[in-house]
Amino acid sequence: MAYGTYRLGRKQLISAAFTSIFGIRTVEGPVGKFINILAIFATLFGTAASLGLGALQIGSGLTSNGWMGEIGTPVLVAIVAILTACFVASAVSGISRGIQWLSNINMVLAVILAMIVFVAGPTLFILNLIPAAVGDYARDLAEMSSRTEAVGDEALRTWLSGWTIFYWAWWISWTPFVGMFIARISRGRTIRQFVTGVLLVPSIVSVIWFGIFGGTAFNIQQEADKANQPGLMTVTDGVASIDFDGALFNLVKNLSMPGWLTAAVIVLAMVLVAIFFITGADSASLIMSSLSSNGSSEPKRGLVIFWGTLTGAVAAVMLLAGGDEPSEALSGLQRITIVAALPFVIVMLLLCFALAKDLRRDPLSLRKRLATSVVERAIKTGVEQHRGVQFDLVTRHDCGDSCPDPEDCPGGSSVVDNDKK
Repeated sequence: MAYGTYRLGRKQLISAAFTSIFGIRTVEGPVGKFINILAIFATLFGTAASLGLGALQIGSGLTSNGWMGEIGTPVLVAIVAILTACFVASAVSGISRGIQWLSNINMVLAVILAMIVFVAGPTLFILNLIPAAVGDYARDLAEMSSRTEAVGDEALRTWLSGWTIFYWAWWISWTPFVGMFIARISRGRTIRQFVTGVLLVPSIVSVIWFGIFGGTAFNIQQEADKANQPGLMTVTDGVASIDFDGALFNLVKNLSMPGWLTAAVIVLAMVLVAIFFITGADSASLIMSSLSSNGSSEPKRGLVIFWGTLTGAVAAVMLLAGGDEPSEALSGLQRITIVAALPFVIVMLLLCFALAKDLRRDPLSLRKRLATSVVERAIKTGVEQHRGVQFDLVTRHDCGDSCPDPEDCPGGSSVVDNDKK
C-alpha cells in the first residue's frame, strides 16, 4: 500500500492495491468496496478482542497489587470505557501528536520493564537461553509450521485451537490497519528500508523480549518444581493451571525484589499494558475512518470518534454477555476474530501478486531490464560480426546538425572511438 500510494499515486485503500490485477474500474466498484468492508470488519473485531484482553489483564493487575478483590464485569467494562476514551482522544489528536507521544512513552516504559526483569531475574540463564532458543527455533520451524492435530492427541488439538490458530487469526485481523498505518508513516523510505524496519527490527526486539520474560518465567517454574511449589501455576484438585491474564504480574511477584519495588513494577506493567492497547486501538480507529471515507489521509473527527466508540462498545458488550465469566465471553469474540480474519488470507495472497506485478512495471525495473536487453543484443551482434575477435562496445551521439559547436558535442569522442574500432 505504501508503494501504491506514494509511488503510483493511488488512493490509500486496501482495494487500490489490486489495480494491477483487476483494473481501476473493478477496484472502484462493488468488488473494491467489499474488500475495504472486509478490512474494516477484520480490524474492528481484532481490535475489540485486544481491548477486552487488555481489560482482563489490567483487572488482574489491580488484584495482584491488592487494590481490589475479585474483578467483576462492571469493573472490566469501566476499564474498557477508560481505555476507549484514551485511544479515541489519541486518535483525534492525530499521528504527529497523541499517537507519536504515546508510542515514544510506550517504548521507554517497555525498555525500563525489560531491564528490571533482566537484572532482577536470572540474568545468566537468560543470556544462555536466547541463543539456544534461536537455534531450536531454526531447527524446529518447518516441523512445527506443518503440525496439525492429526499427529497429536486432544491436548495438542486444544493447544492448536486455543493458541496457534487464534493468534494466527488475531495477527491477520491486525494486518489491514497495521499495514496502512505503517504505510502512512513510511513515506520517503525505500522498499529495502521498509522491509528492514517492519521485519528485521521487530523480530530482533521480539527475540530479546520473549527471551527475557519467557526465560524468567521458565526459570521460576523450574526452581518451583525442584522445591515442590506451584510457582507460576495454580493447582486445583490436583490439576495445574495458569492464570494467563495475571501471568505477567505473578512473574513480577516471584522476582527477588522488595515489596515496594514489586508493587511499583506491577503498576508500571499495568500502565504499559494499557498504553500497548491504546496505541494499537487509536491507529485502528484512524485507519477504519480512512477506509470508510474513500482513503482520506485526514478523516473527519466525528468518523474517528464513531469507529473508536464502536470498537469499545463491541468489547464491552462481549464482556457483559459473559455475565459472571467475562473471560468466557471473550472466547466468543476470539472465534469471531478467526472468522473475520479467514477471508483476509486470500486478500493477503492476492496482495503479494499485485505488488510483484506493480514492481515489474516500475520505471526503475523497466529501465534495468531494457538496459540489460540492449547490452545483451549488442554483445550478440558484436560476436557475430567480429567472429570471436576482441571488440569494444561504445556509445555514439548521433547529433546531425543539432550541435552548433562541434567541440561541445557530447558524442564527439564516442564517434572517434567508433571510427577507431
